[in-house]
Amino acid sequence: MTETYDIEIDGETYSILIDEMEGGQLRATVSGAEYIVKLPEGTGAAPAPRRRSGGGGSRVKSGTVSTSIPGKIVTLEISEGEEVVEGQVILILEAMKMQNEVTAPVSGTITSVNCSEGDNVEANMALVVIEPKSEEGDEIE
Repeated sequence: MTETYDIEIDGETYSILIDEMEGGQLRATVSGAEYIVKLPEGTGAAPAPRRRSGGGGSRVKSGTVSTSIPGKIVTLEISEGEEVVEGQVILILEAMKMQNEVTAPVSGTITSVNCSEGDNVEANMALVVIEPKSEEGDEIE
């Protein structure tokens, strides 16, 4: 089951998707980057998720999608020029014998796709670039 948490690091608020994995590990997805997390013994379960209210912060999220571990692109769900919404699955990455859904960290337009189905990709490689939707120009008269 995937749960969403909002955390603050150095005054910046980040939305993190947490998926439970085998062996007591967690997969944390932050702005499209995935991290494998193992909690120290005795820390118990993660706290209940904080639901975001409509206000949000003024922080601009990055539209660069990468992964923290090397893997193989199984499926590419988008193409250059396409509009995406935050949270939409944009590709499936196979890493460590698991298929992982990689989602859009922001709503906007795909400006660059730097991978293809079947490609082996390195950790921290920019796979997809999304031009975030302008908050100011969204509603015009």
